[in-house]
Amino acid sequence: MSRRNISKKRFPAPDSIYNSYLVSLLISRILKSGKKTIAKTIVYQTFDIIKKKTNENPLNIFEKAIRNASPIVEVKARRVGGSTYQVPVEVSGFRATNLALRWIIRYAHQRVGRSMSIKLANEIIDTANDIGNTIKKKEETHKMAEANKAFAHFRY
Repeated sequence: MSRRNISKKRFPAPDSIYNSYLVSLLISRILKSGKKTIAKTIVYQTFDIIKKKTNENPLNIFEKAIRNASPIVEVKARRVGGSTYQVPVEVSGFRATNLALRWIIRYAHQRVGRSMSIKLANEIIDTANDIGNTIKKKEETHKMAEANKAFAHFRY
C-alpha cells in the first residue's frame, strides 16, 4: 500500500464562450506547441461551421457526438502465466470521454479537406449522426471486447 498522497484529477477551466468543460478539453487536445489561441480559433470556427450546416446549437451536437463515440467496454492486455490475454474491461466515464475526443480528433486529422476547422466540423457532425470513422472505431472496440469475453475472469 502506497503512503503517498493521491493527486486529485484537475479539470480545466470551462471555456469563455460556451462555458463548457468539454469544449476546453477539445481545445487542449487540438493544442500544438503551446499555441492555445490558434487552437481556440480552430474550435470556435468549427462550431460556427456546425451552426451553419445544421441550424442547431453546436454545443448540443458536440455533446451528442461525444456520447455517441464514447465506448462502454475496451480490451486491456493482461499477462497470466506466461501468455498475454486481451481482457475486456468496462470504461469509466472520464476515460470514455477522453477516448471519444481522441478518436474524433484523430479521424478529423485524417480527413481530406482544406482547414482543420472544416474537417473537425464534418467529423463531429458525422459522429453525432452515428456515421463515420469514429463510430467505426467504437464498434470495433466493442467487437474486440465481445470476442474476448471468455477472458473476462482475468479482470484486474
